[in-house]
Amino acid sequence: MASPEAISRQTLRIIDANLNRVGEGLRLLEEIARLLLNDTALTQQLKTMRHELIRGDWPFNQQLLQSRNSESDVGINMEVPGEEKEKELPVVLVANARRVQESLRTLEELAKVPGTIPELDSEKFKQARFTLYTIEQQLLSKLLRQDKLKHISGLYVIIDTQSLKGRSHVEVASQAISGGATTIQLRDKVQSKKKLLPVAQQLRMLCAERNVLFIMNDYLDIALDTDADGLHLGQEDLPIQAARKLLPLDKVLGCSATTVNQAMAAQSEGADYIAAGAIYPTPSKERGEVVGLERLRQIRQAILLPLVAIGGITKDNASEVIAAGADSVAVISAVLGAESPEKAARQIADIFETHE
Repeated sequence: MASPEAISRQTLRIIDANLNRVGEGLRLLEEIARLLLNDTALTQQLKTMRHELIRGDWPFNQQLLQSRNSESDVGINMEVPGEEKEKELPVVLVANARRVQESLRTLEELAKVPGTIPELDSEKFKQARFTLYTIEQQLLSKLLRQDKLKHISGLYVIIDTQSLKGRSHVEVASQAISGGATTIQLRDKVQSKKKLLPVAQQLRMLCAERNVLFIMNDYLDIALDTDADGLHLGQEDLPIQAARKLLPLDKVLGCSATTVNQAMAAQSEGADYIAAGAIYPTPSKERGEVVGLERLRQIRQAILLPLVAIGGITKDNASEVIAAGADSVAVISAVLGAESPEKAARQIADIFETHE
């Protein structure tokens, strides 16, 4: 193989420019993972990739620096017609990921040229490029769901058909939202999907109009058909990893957990929030395990995701649940069973303001 001295200055400039693009692009993606998404695993993966790709021995780096001629680069003032000056963060993320991928492909192809320098490893660049395709998807998924996850705080009302006792799904949900609910979940264990679908469609429209999150319990097909904001699954439902693959990138995925291990597993498999409970005995799940406040604290310490407490929560005990680490409290009977769902919702929603 030829030494760096035998490589033309123009070729070294191409290598230098593309290594710089790789480093710059990966650094931005790393900052998004670290500072915006608080994702330790992706941050470390991007940091490791950046160091492995752009580091080199000093003689080689010196050759690259000597070949650099930024002042005469014809691309410095080049603009693409129609290119936006201001971009949304997801667009910036994708643009930088693609920028790195293109540079990696350029370096990969240069490394295949006979007589190329030994510092260029074609296979290394190829593997990094394919790894980045997956990382880009994971980062974009998390970023697109970030705004939705802001609603997983405060009051989370579950519209359970059996607990409504004949009252209108939409009317009760509307009152709950007026009372301060930030998330509405539809749960139905009795009706056929054929009858449930129009109810879900109506609730989806209501939540969109009122700027609250609409989550479908259990049924992935209904969540997809109604364009719900997300899906909630129990331990015996569709596995989190399978649901994550089937849901669109911007959809929230919640998972119920009664143990620390279940919560940690759901987090690693792609859940966006954890619902822990039952915190207290509850009529909606007479045979459900009561985990208590101590288990809630343990789960809070073990996960980084938003934590929803569920099970037997009322206006009288919501404060201690929030103090134990819950970002949100999910209720059924406390709101659906009240004479005025709006008033009952407001009494619980107001408790969160005292903990800010």
